[in-house]
Amino acid sequence: MQFRLIVEYDGTDYCGWQIQPNGRSVQATLESALGRLLGHATRVAAAGRTDAGVHAAGQVACFQTHRTLAPATVLRALNALTPEDVAIRSVDVVGDGFDPRRAARSRAYVYRIWNHPTPSPFRRRYAWHVPLPLAFDAMAAAAALLVGEHDFSSFRAAGCEAEHAVRRVRRSEMGRDGALVEYRIEATAFVRHMVRNIVGTLVDVGRGRRDPGGVRALLDARDRTQAGITAPAHGLCLVEVKYE
Repeated sequence: MQFRLIVEYDGTDYCGWQIQPNGRSVQATLESALGRLLGHATRVAAAGRTDAGVHAAGQVACFQTHRTLAPATVLRALNALTPEDVAIRSVDVVGDGFDPRRAARSRAYVYRIWNHPTPSPFRRRYAWHVPLPLAFDAMAAAAALLVGEHDFSSFRAAGCEAEHAVRRVRRSEMGRDGALVEYRIEATAFVRHMVRNIVGTLVDVGRGRRDPGGVRALLDARDRTQAGITAPAHGLCLVEVKYE
């Protein structure tokens, strides 16, 4: 049997999703819990490998077992066996050929910014504190220019192993609730640190360091050195993975 999990986690104390030789990973945490539940080792595959410090509210993961278990049993047991910063939201059975990464049609992320003169103890793990005022409308105008198929080399981190940086963005928009500013992006795929590099550039726009229309020139330049800084990991959250 192959089970599909929807997983939520606070990435603060993890080295990312993927198992690392010298760090605590979400994947290893789940595999340890499953080993205790199933009585045998199993590998957990995910829709996306979130980086160190990045959170997830809708990560999709799969594992296989020869045991016959009800999804409700797996759900209860895993939530009892995992630490407080990892939770399983749902469990269902899928065909053995289902691959959570390859079958995904798009992934959606939210990046949160706490735009207030003083920091918030309640937001510090989940939002980037930017104390200076941000021009929201300018950021929204710049974000909208990213929709469509573009070469995102200017927003691609060094060491990215993808063959190319052409990606199709289905949604790129800003939202605001008081001092909490949110950037939402949905794309068919992402290059390394793409969202965080976009956010660093949008903050430059919000602070008046860049013209909103300059995003077009950045896409054309295909030069990482011309874009903004990489925003901190803790503001980023994988919220949904979509399938047909």
